[in-house]
Amino acid sequence: MPASLQLVIPCYNEASRLKPEVFLERAGHAGETGFLFVDDGSTDATPAILADMARRGGGYIAVLTLNQNVGKARAVQLGVLAAFEHKPEFVGFWDADLAAPLAAIQEFMEVFKARPEVEIVMGARVKLLGRDIRRSLLRHYCGRIFATAASSALGVSVYDTQCGAKIFRVTDSVRRIFSAPFRTKWIFDVEILSRYMAATGRAQAESRICELPLNTWTAMPGSKLTVWHVVRAIWDLALMSRR
Repeated sequence: MPASLQLVIPCYNEASRLKPEVFLERAGHAGETGFLFVDDGSTDATPAILADMARRGGGYIAVLTLNQNVGKARAVQLGVLAAFEHKPEFVGFWDADLAAPLAAIQEFMEVFKARPEVEIVMGARVKLLGRDIRRSLLRHYCGRIFATAASSALGVSVYDTQCGAKIFRVTDSVRRIFSAPFRTKWIFDVEILSRYMAATGRAQAESRICELPLNTWTAMPGSKLTVWHVVRAIWDLALMSRR
């Protein structure tokens, strides 16, 4: 069934962290939200869980199965291209572990409604009084260092490029972002911003991108991030800055 928002959920061996009932409750909410799960070559019970969710999802849950693991960047890009085929007004991607709760989707959509010029809304993990942002101090400070480096590379101030909750208004500029595979593997979120600025111009991009501080975000156990990933991310950022 058509939904105005198609949300891509990349999955790789997420059987122990998926919350099927939460997604099923949200799927088709007011006819607005459809989910496209991208099974990125999982070797655990993820495919069976996703198949059951699709069966029970009333047409609002679909699964794109990749025969081998290609990484989150490629999985998201292929998922968004598949989502475009449903002709939605909005597309996005969200982490399968629901570190950012699905309830936050409504806040994202309210930004689009209030500001018609905005084409990208990005979740931002800003630890402020009255907000419940739970992550380790190490990750917080590593994130601040990386955000500073990313801002320097992009030439714009951005607080949190790596939050796995992003929604886009479907426009020609947004389609161009996802038209080709990302060249970076670990920091494709930064490359999304870089491509968008190349498509629209930096001045227009700054007025059309909105960072939305999340009310709730909880780091979930089982993260696949390692020290090697951090090193690779810094290397990729250096290459991107050079380009």
